[in-house]
Order: sequence, then C-alpha cells, then structure tokens
Amino acid sequence: MRPMRLDMAGFTVFREETTVDFTDADFFALVGPTGSGKSTVLDAICFALYGTVPRWGGARGLANALAPSATEARVRLVFESAGDRYVATRVVRRDGRGTVKTANAGLQLMPQGFDVTKLDTGLSPDDLGDVVAGTPAEMEQAVLDAVGLPYEQFTSCVVLPQGQFADFLHAKPATRQQILVNLLGLGVYEGVQKKAVERAGQAEAKLETVDKVLGGLADVDDATLIDAQRRVDAVRELAGAVASAVPELELARATAGERAAALAALDAELGVLAGVRSPDGTAELARAVTAARVAADEATAAVGLAEEREEKLRGELAAAGDESALRVQLRAYADRERLTGEAATVRAAVDAAGAEHDAAVAALAAARAAAERAEVELEAAFRAHEEAKAADQAVALRAHLVGGAPCPVCEQVVAAVPAMPKGSAVSRAIAAGKAARAASETAKRVVSEHDAAARDLDRVLLRVRAEHDGLAARLAELDAQLADAPAADALRLSLAEHARLRAALDEAAGAVRAGREAARRARGTLDGAQDRLRRAWREFDAVRDGLARFGPPAADRDDVAGAWAALAGWAGEQADRRRADRGGLADSVDAAQRAAAGVADRIAASFAAVGLDAPADPLRDVAVAVERAEAELRRLTERREQAAGLREQRVGHEREARVARALAGHLRANNFERWLLTEALDLLVDGASRILRELSGGQYDLVHDKGEFFVVDHHDAGLRRGVRTLSGGETFQASLALALALSEQLAGMSTSAASLESIVLDEGFGTLDAATLDTVAATLENLAARGDRMVGVVTHVPALAERIPVRFEVRKDARTARIERTGL
Repeated sequence: MRPMRLDMAGFTVFREETTVDFTDADFFALVGPTGSGKSTVLDAICFALYGTVPRWGGARGLANALAPSATEARVRLVFESAGDRYVATRVVRRDGRGTVKTANAGLQLMPQGFDVTKLDTGLSPDDLGDVVAGTPAEMEQAVLDAVGLPYEQFTSCVVLPQGQFADFLHAKPATRQQILVNLLGLGVYEGVQKKAVERAGQAEAKLETVDKVLGGLADVDDATLIDAQRRVDAVRELAGAVASAVPELELARATAGERAAALAALDAELGVLAGVRSPDGTAELARAVTAARVAADEATAAVGLAEEREEKLRGELAAAGDESALRVQLRAYADRERLTGEAATVRAAVDAAGAEHDAAVAALAAARAAAERAEVELEAAFRAHEEAKAADQAVALRAHLVGGAPCPVCEQVVAAVPAMPKGSAVSRAIAAGKAARAASETAKRVVSEHDAAARDLDRVLLRVRAEHDGLAARLAELDAQLADAPAADALRLSLAEHARLRAALDEAAGAVRAGREAARRARGTLDGAQDRLRRAWREFDAVRDGLARFGPPAADRDDVAGAWAALAGWAGEQADRRRADRGGLADSVDAAQRAAAGVADRIAASFAAVGLDAPADPLRDVAVAVERAEAELRRLTERREQAAGLREQRVGHEREARVARALAGHLRANNFERWLLTEALDLLVDGASRILRELSGGQYDLVHDKGEFFVVDHHDAGLRRGVRTLSGGETFQASLALALALSEQLAGMSTSAASLESIVLDEGFGTLDAATLDTVAATLENLAARGDRMVGVVTHVPALAERIPVRFEVRKDARTARIERTGL
C-alpha cells in the first residue's frame, strides 16, 4: 500500500480543509513542533482505511476524530496497492444529542490513469470510479482485499505508531508467535487442519452409515431371488387364466343384471300405479270458489253506492262557498267592533294630552317672563355697585384686604383689616347684587324645568295622535272590506251549514273505506279458493304426467273430482295386470345370479391357489399382483447391486478418513505451524541482526532462544543478554531493526496478498546520539534508494529531517493545523 494523497477537514487538529500530496515522495519526513499534528497525519491514513487509530484504543474512541466544537470530520485517502489505485473515504458526524457516528464510508477503485489533481475541482463521488464498498460493514473486507493486511498487521508493518514501536521486541513468546501467525497468514494452516478433522469425521460418519445399510442388505441371497422369480411366474400364469374367465363372468353378470333391472322396473311401475289416490276435499273446492265469487260481487256493488253518496256530498260542500272567505269576513266584523272601542279611548287620551300640553306651554311663557325681569334687576344691581365703588375707592379696596397678607397698593403686610363703615353705599350695592343674582338663578331653573315638562308632554301628544291615526286608518280598511259582505248572523249560518256537510262527508268517506276493505277481503277469499283449485289441477296434472308412459285416459277439465276418480280407477286396473306377470320374472333373475356366482367362485379358487385373497375386480387385482411380484423381484435385484456398490464406497470412505486423520495430525499447532514459525523467526532475526549490527556500529547481534530475544554484545566479549537491558537509544535501534526486517521480509514470508510498498516510522529519533542518528539516517536512505517502497518518518530532530529530500512541515495556531511541503 502506497499513499498518494490525503484530504482532511474537521479531523482532530486539522479544523480546516488540508491536503497532503505524497506523489513522488519516495522518502519524506513529517516535521514540526511537538503537538503540532505530525502523528495525526498517520492517524488519518489509518482512520480512512480501518475506521480507528491505535492511540484511540479502538472504535469506541470515534469521538476523537472530531476537531473541538466541530460537528463533522471528513478524511479521504487516495492510495495504490498491487498496481491498482483506490480512494477510501470516511465521514463522522455528531448529532443533536452529542452522539458521534460514522455517517458515510466507502472504497472505490479508480480508473486507470486518473489524475488525482482533479479532486481539487469538486468532482462528485460518482466520478471517482467503481464502488467496492459503500458501508462501514463492507469496508472491513474490501480494505483487507485491497491492502492485503488487517488493521493489526498494517500498524505493525506499514504505519508504526508511537508507543507501539517496541511491542514486538518486548512481547512474550506466545504473543509474538500469534503476531507472526497473523502477519504471515499462517492461520490458513490451522483452518486446513480443522477442515481435515472435519472431513475425517464426515468420512467416518459416512463409513458408519454404509455399514448400517449393508447390515440391512444381508438377507438378499440366491434362494430369495429364486423364490421371487417363482412368484412372478405363478401370478403371470394366474393372469392368463383370469383373462379367459373374466368374459364368461361378465356375460353372466350382464344377463343377471338385465333381468334384475326388468324386475326392478316392474316393481317401480307397480309402486307408481298403486300410489294413485284422489286427494281429500276435492269435491268441496268448486263450491267454495262459487260462494267466494258471489260475496266479492256484492262487496263491489256496496262500494259503488258508498262512493256515489260521497261524491254527492262533495258537490254540495263545494256549492256552499269558500269557508275560509266566510271566516275572514266574520273575523273582520269582530276586529271592527274591537277597534271602534279602542279608537274612542285613544281620542279621549288625545284631548287630555292636548289640554295638559297647553297648560305647560303657558307656564313656560310665564317662567321666561320672570327670568327676563330677574336679569333686568341683576343688571341694575351691577350698575349700582360700580357707581358705589367709584364713590368710595378705599371702602372698595378694603373689601379685598386679607389679614396677614400684603396690601395690593403699598405691598405692606396688613396686620388687621378695618371694619366696613356702617351705611356704606358699596355694602348696600353688594347686598342688592347678591339678591338679584339669586333671583336670576331661581328664574332660570324654573324655566328649565317647565321647558323639559313641555317637551315631554309634546312627545306624549305626538304618540297618542299617531296611535289614533293608525286606528282610524285600520277602521277605514275594515269598512271597505265589509262594504258588500253579508251580515254577521248570515255568515254564522253559512259556516254552520259547512260544518254539517263536512261531517256528513267524513261519514261517507268512512263508509267508502270500510266497503273497500270488505271488497278487498272478499277478493282475497276468492283468490284463495281459486288458487286452491288451481293447485288441485296442478297436482292432478303432475300425477297424470308421471303416468304418461302407461297411456292414461283423457280427463274432464270441468270436474276435478271426477277427473281424479277416473284416473285412480284406471291405475288400479294397470297395477293388477302387472302383479300377474311378476312371479315368472323373479324366477329368471335368481337363475342368472346363480350362474354368475359359479364363475366368480371358480376365479376366487384360482387366486387362492397362489395365496391371494378373493378378488373384487379380477383383472385389476391380478394386474396388481403381477406388478407387486415383479417389483419385489426388481427390489431384491437392486438391493443386491446396491450392496455391491456400498462395499466399494466403504473402501473409499475408509481411505478418505485415514488420509484426513493423518493430515490433521501433521498440521497440529505443535508440529507444522511451530516449524513454520521457527523458520520465519530465524529469517526475521537474521535480517534484523544484520540491520542492528549496522546501526550499532558492529556492537550488537540479535538472536532468539525458545521464543525470547537476546542481544550479543561484541564490545563485552560476546556477552548475551536480554533485550530489556538495553538503553532507550539501543532499544530504538533494536526495534527499528525488527521493524525494517519485518517490512523487508514479510512479503516473501507471508502467504497473504500483502502489498508492502511503504513504511512510515513514528518513534523517538530524539533519543539517539549523533553517530547513531547518522547510522539510522543512512539506513533509511539505503532503504529508500532501493526504490521498491516509500519510506516516511515522523520526527522533530532537525539533523535527521535535513537529510530527507521531501519534508512536510506541520504548523499549528490557535484555530487549526496546516501542512506545507518543502524540499524536492
């Protein structure tokens, strides 16, 4: 797997859209300060492919994919594997409840020669190629098929994350063995071993089944086959005898059947003829019809007379005039009498209201005159007051002084107001003015009261006059309406005559209804009698039609009783004639049946001779017997052939079970798989030891013993010691050697379709001294120079980064992280 392009948006520290173009970056470094997001680039590659990241602790850490406060994260990886180019996409969203879920995941196979720079033009997903997987569930197998490595192997051989670089070096033997099993795909041999055990069990089960079937076929021998053949010959001979006897039996049975049928037909005719009887009450039917017809005619005549009387009364009532018009005129007389009285009452009210109104108008005029005189007196008082003020200004001013307040003239405080001198003209003028004003106000109040009373009486007068005018108009209308009308007494006599005629008409209508009901009942009685007579004739015709084959005599259609008597007499004569012929016919039936029974007994004896029951249908039963005997012979023959075939199958099943058991034994984990793991570990350690020797300047070799890793220290007389005694820098050298050896040799050792086209190291190069770092850099340069894979490192060591031709510098600010490509 070789990454080509990585697009991120909203993914952890990369809040904004960020693209990393790995095209032509055969040897690159991700550089930048600690925490800037270098390892996040590797996380995005793992997440796009497998949906998780090593440092998240599995799929439960999916929420870590979202940048802070972001609601969506998108990652898209374009990569090549085994010559094909793919694009993997994953989208993660946070819903309104804060739950983070994968909203979209897919893998597409891109067309040959697709230019990845076109991704910047906003192509739709349909333009990226054929869909290989469209859901998160489909992605797991699709990525495994495309990359050739499951998640655990990918993070151990392609992308080596922080914290897990030395896992393989320090793992327990059993854990390391399982890792190699997964990396090398040796689980296939375990599957083969399980399949071999399964096939051995299946073969043994088949062998047991064959033995059981063979046990059930032990009774098929030569004697049994000979008896079966003899049985077939015997029933075939019986079939020939039956074939010759059956025609004789059929002829005898046909003769007996014909004679029995003739006897049955004779008995049937006797039954029909003997059953002819005249029904009870036939003679009374005609009399009942005649009486009912007379009663119906009388009822119809009575209805006609009642209808004539009803029609006569309707004419008299119509000639008496319109009753409603008479009632209207009589009601007009009553209304005129009532309205005349009301008009007199209203006239008196009009006169009283007029007199009261005239008195109120006179009182109003007097009040207005008094008010005018009070106004004149008030004006005179005002003029006298003004004249008095002019004559005595000091006295006038004194009237406005207030004790303790300043004087309006000198503005000095007035200690006390002097008393008004007796006999002052101003005092008299003031008193006169007050009296005149009180008289004027009283006069105005009286005018107002009289004016209101006059207006109220005016409205009353107008209302009673209007009411009087309305009554007069209504009386005029009634006088015009009654101008040509008869007197009230004459109207009452006419209405009484109307009532008498209506009562008589109701009585006549009741008589008509009663007569019609009686006529309906009479017609019903007549219809019932006629229906019974028709049923009697239908019954007679049905009986006579049933005797038509015997030629009955003609019937008198005017007398049903006579017709029945004639038919019954004729039927008795015919029955007596047939009774005389029955005895000889019965004897011939018995003789024919005895002959047929003799032939049947002879056939039954033939069946019994070969051990068969008496047949119900000789031809069918003998054919069944022949078929059964032949089928039994075929069955025995087939069972004998089956036994021979089963013996051959048994040999094959026994051989298959033996081979499968042997293969399962060879492929047990403590045999073949252990040998393969030992060989693989030897090759791995040899390769890693060579790399470690270069990295350590010839100081260390890597060896293993019973699954444990050791280093041989050539600077300490070849001392062998455990890898856990190495320093931090030495541990990194050993882990790097194992990682590079795994990456170089996995494709040759693995049985899977892994495509190891790249390796990215994310581990502490800062722990190395300058010499070791130079050796590591040279090793990585040699690995990249071979041209068979992409090599990448994540580091913040400038000395190492400067020796790598392509660098991706990662910078982070308060909002987002950014990546810029530098170098070649």
